Amino acid sequence: MGGQDAIGEAPGPEVIERIARDTIARLPAAFAAHLGDVVLIVEEFADDETLAALGLDHPLDLTGLYHGRPVGEKSSMDSGALPDRIHLYRRAILDEWVETGVRLDDLVTHVTIHEIGHHFGLSDEDMHALEDAVT
Repeated sequence: MGGQDAIGEAPGPEVIERIARDTIARLPAAFAAHLGDVVLIVEEFADDETLAALGLDHPLDLTGLYHGRPVGEKSSMDSGALPDRIHLYRRAILDEWVETGVRLDDLVTHVTIHEIGHHFGLSDEDMHALEDAVT
């Protein structure tokens, strides 16, 4: 096929990760300075334990999740905790992409900003403002 991707092939996790990292790179410096230790993870689906903890029945209902304590709740006394993590769930993102017709980069940016917003303890309004700032 001359080096071209197969027609109809779904974007892989590396594409989702690249879009998310590009989003993070466009954040204002005040936000980016507090994301250095946050781990970005792209997985196919949320696991059963995560879904149960959130009261969700189907893995396609969750596109992203923040695990950690918001910046304002952290203490210098915290030790031994796992690093904060942002999980992006590829199959749920792709499902929403197909259902809504939203551009994939816009959707991944939206989910990434939403999870970053949880890291900072932002309101939905503040998350939308931050998303507007990077797009």
